[in-house]
Amino acid sequence: MDVIVLAGGFGTRLRPWTEGRAKPLLPLLDKTLLERVVEAVPPEMVDRVVVAAGYGIDEMESFFEGSSMPYEIVLSIEHEAMETGGAVALARQHLSGQGPVLVLNGDLISSVDVAALAAHHTATGAKATLSLWEVEDPSRFGVCDLDESGMIGRFQEKPEPGTEFSNLINAGCYLIERDVLNGLSSDKHSMEREVFPGLAEAGGMAGLAFTGYFVDAGTPDSFIEAAQVCIANGRYDSGRVEGDSWFGEGSNCFGTVHSSSIGSESNIAEGTSLSDCVVLSGANIGTGARLDGCLVGQGAIVGPDSNYSGLVIGHGASV
Repeated sequence: MDVIVLAGGFGTRLRPWTEGRAKPLLPLLDKTLLERVVEAVPPEMVDRVVVAAGYGIDEMESFFEGSSMPYEIVLSIEHEAMETGGAVALARQHLSGQGPVLVLNGDLISSVDVAALAAHHTATGAKATLSLWEVEDPSRFGVCDLDESGMIGRFQEKPEPGTEFSNLINAGCYLIERDVLNGLSSDKHSMEREVFPGLAEAGGMAGLAFTGYFVDAGTPDSFIEAAQVCIANGRYDSGRVEGDSWFGEGSNCFGTVHSSSIGSESNIAEGTSLSDCVVLSGANIGTGARLDGCLVGQGAIVGPDSNYSGLVIGHGASV
């Protein structure tokens, strides 16, 4: 099937990591965030990946030309923010195959079973089928009222706390039929606010809940969580795992590291202590430094005896 990845954001919550960098190409262990998102789909199910993006286009084009990904990648370029509905509509011109199209949130790291989702979509005959995740507080998400037959009777986007009718939320991965795609407006609009509620009311929307893990890797804390989830679930092809941390090829560690990922060719000096951190390639952490919940950019230098918590250190920066 064709896959559309919604990656049109500027990544403002991950600044300064995303200043001059395309967020989909940020490394998450030994692959890019984009590759991590798409790897949720069994390779044999993917014909073409259309990346809907509006920032870092040149960088992404260069990366895709030199990559060896096992699927074709095409960029759908947004010259202005189109929201989710407009972005999907704009991507229509790049679709190649037949049948339903899979749409993925570009920040999503999850254990969603796409094959099971596709089977449920076929069995119900739905126009759209959403993957669903159960949360304690659904007020920040799209809430789905799922019946015993696996159909969604109501869809409620970001309801006021206390007004939600379910704890099942839209988990950012859904199948949608071509006739629905073809009927989308080319103007800026939201799938969640302007398309999904009507589909649900008309009886054309199905849902399938999954368990395991679900991380929206768009903030510093959740990016760290996404790295930890990838480590815990063996989502890496190179490097080594020691305890609960991953170390990229050529990295050296003489300190203490917990629940962190350390990029290739990075150096962690003696007496250092890192906890819940993501360190990118070529970084150097000085003797006696203590970092907790930090993102350390590519080639960054953290000086001896530094002590930081919750800091995002830019690529090539020195602190």
